[in-house]
Amino acid sequence: MKKRILISDKMADEGVSILTAEPEFDVDYKPGLKPEELKAIIKDYEAIVIRSATKLKADIIEAADNLKFIGRAGVGLDNVDLKAATKKGIVAMNTPAGNTTSTAEQTWSLILSLSRNIPQACASLKSGNWERTKFEGVELYGKTIGIIGLGRIGSTVAGFAKAFGMKVIAYDPYLSKEIFDQRNIEMADVERLVKESDYITVHIPKTAETTNLISDKEFDMMKKTARVINCARGGIINEAALIKALQENKIAGAALDVYEQEPPDFNSPLFKLDNCVVTPHLGASTSEAQINVAVEIADTIRNALLGKGIVNASNFPSMSAEAQKVLAPYVRLAFKMGKFAGQLINGRISEINITYSGIITEYKTAPITLSLVNGLLKLILGETINFVNALDLAKERAINVQEIKSNKEEEFVNCISVEIKTDKEPMTIWGTLSSNKQPRIVKVNDVYVEAVPDGDMLFINNNDKPGVVGAVGTILAEEKINIAGITFGRATKGGQAISVVNVDSEVPESTIEKLKRTKDVLFVKFLKV
Repeated sequence: MKKRILISDKMADEGVSILTAEPEFDVDYKPGLKPEELKAIIKDYEAIVIRSATKLKADIIEAADNLKFIGRAGVGLDNVDLKAATKKGIVAMNTPAGNTTSTAEQTWSLILSLSRNIPQACASLKSGNWERTKFEGVELYGKTIGIIGLGRIGSTVAGFAKAFGMKVIAYDPYLSKEIFDQRNIEMADVERLVKESDYITVHIPKTAETTNLISDKEFDMMKKTARVINCARGGIINEAALIKALQENKIAGAALDVYEQEPPDFNSPLFKLDNCVVTPHLGASTSEAQINVAVEIADTIRNALLGKGIVNASNFPSMSAEAQKVLAPYVRLAFKMGKFAGQLINGRISEINITYSGIITEYKTAPITLSLVNGLLKLILGETINFVNALDLAKERAINVQEIKSNKEEEFVNCISVEIKTDKEPMTIWGTLSSNKQPRIVKVNDVYVEAVPDGDMLFINNNDKPGVVGAVGTILAEEKINIAGITFGRATKGGQAISVVNVDSEVPESTIEKLKRTKDVLFVKFLKV
């Protein structure tokens, strides 16, 4: 029987033909399906190819009884409920490199338009006005561009900037100094970047950590001549703060291709301000990019369905059926350990040393390593990193990843320990499985704990003094935050201790500040694992 594939969004002919040419496939090209129509037919397909228009929410995925693969012709997978897909055993894949050039070029289109007032001058001239002095611009040569995120797109933008004779500084906490030096780019933190840059452009995924990365505080630090550009994701730059900065002339201008809500609210001042250039999410809208992502995802889906390998999977590592049965819980444990540690590390990562012991050592540990590195770097790299490319992206950032299989008798029979070295302070974390195969973090640095890495959590460093746990519980109760579980440990009596609190909801920053002011509390961090 032929394998059925549904293409539910518009796709370049070059990609469609790759799939229709395969004799083992039966391909239906049905762009523009309404959600209820898609939900009614998705059970008939083993693979679906989408772009951004199709929303694969949990209810649609739940109806996809035969679906094995989701292919997104583009970078983002924010229109796919990955949790529901993973639970259903569906592999979601994307095309992280297909629109690099087009998005970088769109960034420069906006930079040039913003610098030379091109949209405004064009509209004025077409209205019958000849206003040369009104649209005086600025040159790029000799100016400083600050790039937040030096992945594929950010690096391409940096290359173009050098061609314009600009000074390039950049912020990327997951890129080593050696890589910055090789690329002849100055390393900067966010504060220095926003203070010194004439142009500030973001090229990072939208995550909990990067949402509102540029807001009132950052705008207050910028030059009055600064110009801000966003072709990444709406919400990385806080729109309300941006509007205020433009209205009060705190900065010279902004150019946006993405918005917190898409389509946006057209009553927003963003669409009325003369010093703001706007485009409707055109980053990947070139004929070349459309062909590139269509061909790439078609090849990816074809190979996956024919058993020739899975690439760019965002929610599933490859392994044999036997290994899957044994290692799957450890893959999950490793991902949780990575996410847990990734939110606590201090400094730029240079080394990740992973030691395996027990039954894990009898199998190829690559899927576990990929899962751990994926979790560790997920916070900053978002959807651009997955189980397949995690090591490549770590290598790009000059992060050395080492696996060690130990046959020594360890404190825990089957366990994973990871030592993370940074330019500030190292961190070590140990994990194992409970009797019912659930992930547990059992040691952080020198402190033994029995933490459940799941959902919303508080990580607290405190002095080992009476009353600290009670005080924490009281504050959370006052804020109507329910404690689902709590575990604590200490290195020595009366020394420093660790408390890990599982909670049923997010903990607002105001509550975090209250906890930080509590006597004998040294450090508080809200984690999502």
